[in-house]
Amino acid sequence: MIEFLKVIILGIIEGITEWLPISSTGHMILAEQFMKLNVSDAYWEMFLVVIQLGAILAVVVLYFPRLWPFHRVDPEESGLYKIMDRNKFLMWLKILVSCLPAIIIGLPFDDWIEAHFYNYKTVAIMLIGYGVAFIYIEMRNRRRKSLIRSIDDIDFTTALIIGIFQVLALIPGTSRSGATLLGGITLGLSRRTASEYTFFLAVPVMLGASLLKIVKFGFAFTALEFFYLVVGMVVAFFVSIFAIKFLLRFIRRNDFKAFGIYRIVLGILVLICFAFVR
Repeated sequence: MIEFLKVIILGIIEGITEWLPISSTGHMILAEQFMKLNVSDAYWEMFLVVIQLGAILAVVVLYFPRLWPFHRVDPEESGLYKIMDRNKFLMWLKILVSCLPAIIIGLPFDDWIEAHFYNYKTVAIMLIGYGVAFIYIEMRNRRRKSLIRSIDDIDFTTALIIGIFQVLALIPGTSRSGATLLGGITLGLSRRTASEYTFFLAVPVMLGASLLKIVKFGFAFTALEFFYLVVGMVVAFFVSIFAIKFLLRFIRRNDFKAFGIYRIVLGILVLICFAFVR
């Protein structure tokens, strides 16, 4: 029962922190210090990534009409161009471009990054550093008008630069959503447009990362391990729906400085706590 409760709590943490710019991986690494599951290290590493599939599904469910590029047509009509929405097709091409930097850099160095940066010091430093960055960017942009207010208006160069920002999230504590939001806002995207593009970009990125972890781990799950994974994903799915809706409501009237302050405070507390514990 205790292990089951841990899985539920981890699913809640994943669902909240995946979409808010406060680093889901960082929070999960910190949670590991207090309530790691009674499983092998290999399974735990896989669990931390694959649980994100629940969060992905939340985006797909909430935004399916905007993500699915095909639409119904008269059965007598033919031709690919008549059944594919051009803007949605171009959006997916942009997302693919944004994924390229993470694929090129992330895949070769994934194991090395895990070995050297998955620790509380890195998480704390990244939480504080990007918290300061959020506050600085928002203060700098407070009088500026957003130049890009729709995903359709994002060009391929901007998509590539956002992808380069996403590479920063390979370091735990940075936040994938936080890095892409910072990049988007810096490039002139409105907060809502940057947030939605971040949501959509997460689908192929997190799906690919999860599949790689599963293949690396293998499919030799025990019944209990499979149950943990499913429960974690289901909890992350439902919590993610609320987290996404909360973020979109929040940014209608607010900027991201509050998340910057949260990151700084949490990073400082982490450093203090672990200094005494260790």
